[in-house]
Amino acid sequence: MTALIIEDSRLARVELKNMLKGHSNIDLLGEAANAEEGLELINKHHPDLLFLDINMPGKNGFELLELLDEVPLVIFTTAYDEYAIKAFEYNTLDYLLKPISKERLGKAIDKVEQQLKTEKEEEETKEEKLTNSSRIFVKDGEECWLVRLEQIRRFESVGNYTRVFFDENKPLIHKSLNKIEERLDATQFFRANRQQIINLKYIKDINTWFSGNLKVTMQDGEDVEISRRQSAKFKNLLSL
Repeated sequence: MTALIIEDSRLARVELKNMLKGHSNIDLLGEAANAEEGLELINKHHPDLLFLDINMPGKNGFELLELLDEVPLVIFTTAYDEYAIKAFEYNTLDYLLKPISKERLGKAIDKVEQQLKTEKEEEETKEEKLTNSSRIFVKDGEECWLVRLEQIRRFESVGNYTRVFFDENKPLIHKSLNKIEERLDATQFFRANRQQIINLKYIKDINTWFSGNLKVTMQDGEDVEISRRQSAKFKNLLSL
């Protein structure tokens, strides 16, 4: 698997590179000392995996991920444990506290290998696109629903799960937002931002927002921000 290190500490980069030498399955493509350099390397190499620090000068690790259309698998490396909950909202596979031990790093890389294997298997058995009239089975704990796709207002990423909003229900399903998006009709469902997909027919109102973004209000009263990058696509999609 291909990887990049994005870390402002030169010493931390050196230590991590030395530990990665013991993992022949990791092809390290480069390293960056800040988010700007990291963004350039990601767009150039499109790696499978990022070893990403959170606190860096300029943009932090979370802000870097917000700039990406397609987010690689991420292992956060940080000296601070207070970001752990937020990190897993970004589909992070693991969260390593410095100083990183060889054993802990090995377990994190095993997770990445398993995830890439799963994604490859899913790609090989790719399912057909769903239509608005398709009925999907949703199970959350002991509760089950058979839901017509057109009933779903939006999908929202929660770590490695996705929350499905329909009627008064919002169950969690163990499937990534990216995998769900692959099966949706792009003329009816729109990827508003990294964490949310909305059903266009449930939009009640649209307003301009900060930094060139748009904000849509859904029929259930929830506001969804469309990222600056996605706002241009949204306007083109709904224009004559």
